[in-house]
Amino acid sequence: MAHAPACTDPKHHVHDGDAFVREVERVCKTRGLRLTPIRANALRLIAAAERPVKAYELLDLMKATHDAAAPPTVYRALEFLLEHGFIHKLASINAFVGCHHPGGELHAVPFLICDNCHSAVELEDAQIVESLDARARALGFVPQAQTLEVHGLCADCAKTQ
Repeated sequence: MAHAPACTDPKHHVHDGDAFVREVERVCKTRGLRLTPIRANALRLIAAAERPVKAYELLDLMKATHDAAAPPTVYRALEFLLEHGFIHKLASINAFVGCHHPGGELHAVPFLICDNCHSAVELEDAQIVESLDARARALGFVPQAQTLEVHGLCADCAKTQ
């Protein structure tokens, strides 16, 4: 399994919600994908949350601007955004976060998740991903997907403990 190397170029990292949506719109045009208003709104809300967002939290946020928003609408938007690498799913907490470089290749990314404030940090470290892949292959295992989520306390929460 090939993985993208860690990206160290700050211009490839998108943190502002509106800039994030504009970058995804640009990528969608390049790839011939359709970013519908519902998908764009879901993406903007995920980016603006600055922490992982659960599907039903997203639904509640979307209802503020789309009265007809329903669970299938949200799940279809999330499915599209996941499939094309614009967001990541944090399986251990069943929540979603924006990808810091939505224009890049699909990639495996370890996350650090704070159990106190619920922040999540995308740890861009190709060495970790490659090491896990190599160890699995050394055991005869053929990896098809990788999810690494480390739970603990972020620096700010650790200071208050």
